Parts: sequence; C-alpha cells; structure tokens
Amino acid sequence: MSIELDYEFLVGLLMVVLVLALAARRLHLPSAVALIVGGIALAFIPGIPVVAMDPDLVMVVFLPPLLLSSAYQTVWLDFKQYFAAISSLAVGAVAFTTLSVGAVVHWLRPDIPWSAAFALGAIVSPPDAVAARAVLDKLRLPTRVTTVLTGESLVNDASGLVLFHFAVSAALNGSFDAPVGVATFFVVSLGGVMVGLSLGWVALRLLRQFANSELVVTGTLLLAAVSYMISDRLGFSGVLATVTTGLMLGWQQHEIFSAATRIRAQAFWRVLVFLLESLLFVLIGLSLRQALNHFESVGDGLQTLALPVAAVVVTVIVARFVWLVGSDMIWTALSRVGIHPKHLPSIPTTVILSWAGMRGAVTLAAALSLPINFPGRDLILASAFGVILVTVLVQGTTLPLVIRLFPSITLKSNSQLARDEAAVRKKVADIQYQAMLAHCRSNPSHGLPHMSDRDLFSVLSVPHFNLVPERRRPLSDEHFEAILCAIRTGREEVLKMYRTGHVSDRIMRNIEQDLDLQELATLRRRDEGAL
Repeated sequence: MSIELDYEFLVGLLMVVLVLALAARRLHLPSAVALIVGGIALAFIPGIPVVAMDPDLVMVVFLPPLLLSSAYQTVWLDFKQYFAAISSLAVGAVAFTTLSVGAVVHWLRPDIPWSAAFALGAIVSPPDAVAARAVLDKLRLPTRVTTVLTGESLVNDASGLVLFHFAVSAALNGSFDAPVGVATFFVVSLGGVMVGLSLGWVALRLLRQFANSELVVTGTLLLAAVSYMISDRLGFSGVLATVTTGLMLGWQQHEIFSAATRIRAQAFWRVLVFLLESLLFVLIGLSLRQALNHFESVGDGLQTLALPVAAVVVTVIVARFVWLVGSDMIWTALSRVGIHPKHLPSIPTTVILSWAGMRGAVTLAAALSLPINFPGRDLILASAFGVILVTVLVQGTTLPLVIRLFPSITLKSNSQLARDEAAVRKKVADIQYQAMLAHCRSNPSHGLPHMSDRDLFSVLSVPHFNLVPERRRPLSDEHFEAILCAIRTGREEVLKMYRTGHVSDRIMRNIEQDLDLQELATLRRRDEGAL
C-alpha cells in the first residue's frame, strides 16, 4: 500500500476502534473481546486489504510503552509483598506449561522435533500483559489477585521469550546445552533488571530537572523505547528492563513529578494505552484472514490441524490449573510443618487465577517471527491463534461469571471504602490545618485563609486584600503560599501513611489527585492575581 493508503487505513482502523469500544461498553463486554471479534469480521469484508502483523512492530513499538505504563501503575509495595506468588506463575507456570505443551504436541505429531514442540509451548505459555489489563480493568477483585495477575503478566513475557529463543536455537542448530541454557536465562534476566535500574536511576535525575510538563511526559515515552532497545541490543531482556524502569518511575513519581506533570501524564498515557491496546486487538483479528489464506495455499487444511490445536488449547488451560493446585498443596504442606507463608492459598483464588490466563499479541508476534522453513510452523501459527481466541473470547468473557461463583472473594463495599477514605481525609485535613496555622504564625503580616465546604483551602475573602493596590500583591503571595504549604503537607502525610501500609493505593491516589488539582487551581489564581 502507498503512504496515502496506509494513512487512510490507519484512520479507518481508529474509527473501527471507537465503534467497537462503544459497542463493548453498551454490551458490557471486555473491550478485548469486542475488538478481536470486530477485527475478524472486518477482515472478511470485500475490499479490506489482507493484513499481516509485523512481529517487530509488536515487540518494539507496541510492547514497551504498554509494559512501562502497566509497571508505572503497579503498586510496588504490593508487588514486593506477593513476589513469591508472582514468580511462581511468571517462571514456574510458564516453564511447566512449555514442557506440558511440548510433550503433548510431540506425542500427537511425532514428526515435529522436541525443540520445535517446546518452541510452541514457550509461545503459548505466558499470559499477555495487554490482554490481562484489558480484561482486569473492568473487574473488582482483591488486591492480592489483581497484583499477582498484573505482576505475572509483566514478568512472564521475559521468561517465555527466553525459553522461546532457546527452543528455536535448538531446532535450527540441532543441539541444546541445558546447564548453559539455565545460566543464560539468569544472566539475561538479571542483566535486564540491571539495565532497567541504571536507566531508571539516570531518568529520575534528568526528569527532575525538567520544569516543563510536556518535556517530562515526552521523556517517559522515550524512556519506554530506550530501555527496551538498549537492553535488547546488549543481549539482555528488554521486557524486564522496561518493567524495572516503569516500577522505579511509579514509586518515585510522587517526589519527582509536579502536580501538573502527574495529571497531564495520566491523561496522556491513558489515551495512548487505549489506542495501542485497541489497535493490537483489532490487528489480531485482521491477521486471522492472512493465516487462513496461508493454510489454504500450502494445502494444510484446518481439518489436519484441528486436533493438535484443540489439544494445545486444552493443555494450556489445564497446565495452569495443575500448577496452581500443586503450588497450593506445597504451601499448605509447608504450613503444617511450621513454615508459615504470608498468604495461604484458597480455592476461590486458585480458580480465578487459573481462569485468568489470557494470551495476546506477544504470543502471535512470537509465532509470526519464526522462519518459513521452521519445523511445524503451520501448526505453531494455528495453535497461537487458537489459544488467543479461546483464552480471550471464552475465558475473558466468562471470568466475571467465575468470580460471581465465589462471593467471599470480593472487595470491600463501596460504602466501607468511602468511610475509610473519609477517615483518612479527616486526618490529613487536620494536619493541613495545623501546618497552615504554623505557617501563618511565622508570617503574622497576613491573616489565615478562609475555608469553604467545596474546597478545603479555597479563599473566599481576606480582610488584608482591601488594602491599597501596591500592598495587595505581597500579601497575595503570602496568602497563596500558606495554601500551598498546607497542600504540600497533606501530600507528604498521605504518602507517609501509604508507604507505612496504613492507607491503600486507591485511597492514596484519590487524595493525591484532589491535592494536585487544588495545587493547580491555587497556582493559576495566584498567577492571575485573583482571589
């Protein structure tokens, strides 16, 4: 297609995304489901060009910003608290699923080498960060469940892709050294984390120097691409580098970013993530037509592939459940001999975690990246599509129903959350008031700003502002500085409560956002010289 046609096609895709996203809201469906189904339907409309998804486009352009955004919003305290469960799924479950799928495929198709069968297992084993986020965003689940699922989806792409590269190398070269492979896995993973830490450390110090919010937001977008590319070029995990950088930014955002930057960054990334996720799911649906055309051209009909593809799909779902049940049994046994894990497993949690294993664009990109002459490539590609469609369309759609089977695994009621937040707000407001009193006592030349019900520190009137104009501006500056002092104190207090575990992430973010908006309004009124 020409550049003009490419542009027109992109505009058309964005229009389709808007329509499908609106339909998903109206039908109360996960957006991923509506977008993939819409993409499939669109692919078979006469006149629509055949789309072949470029693996490099997914891995280099789409994946890094989506990973950085998810990591940025991940609560580090929760991630650290549930790291054992996250690692169990991100590494253990991925390896177990890879071996299980490889064994089943080689049993059904002995003509496919073990290395190629394990390559298929590595492709379909890691749940996808994009798919998980698209489904989980609309669900109300306890912190432990959402943290484990989100954390797993951030990390497991690294383990899955490393296993994939090992299997592909073995298939093409005809040999594989297990000890060297294990050592390489740890080097690649640790190297990615170290690159992410280094780039995050540098970025935090650079971004702190930028006074312009637009420059800071642009810098965060650039950081996503740079962290992935540098780590990948060095031979390390670009996924882990990007995730590590995102976690560092998310943890330090409250100290290094201004109120204006946080608000603008949130708006920018929300729109960007929506567009990238939506385009990815539509492209997955559109790519199905190209895959079907390929199967017809090589004479490898769907009838031949149906049984092994179905077996792969079932194995992927069952292997995750078996791993979780086995892990739960081990933790329970350890607790009986005196080793007490922080969080004992439960049946509802196990069922929900096992059913929430949606695959997405990374699985398809890995399958498409295989050489044309790779053993069993057609089966691998068909299996990748089958696993994506079943896990997203079936599991993603029925996950809310599965959750309803376990009324005990729900969040606090909205009324209880509101009461908890109100109690925290009262404590913060008391501390803000004391800080304002102290500030005004140290500057006795002006009075205490009045408070209103709508905005705790909005100024209604101050007697000193009736003075002559030449004296009004200094008093106005002191007045607004008192308000800004109270806002800063409130932010420091709620962050201290959050980092000591006394306030949930949700309450902290709600209060911080209100304080940010109050700060922006105060600065605007101060700059305008109006009260």
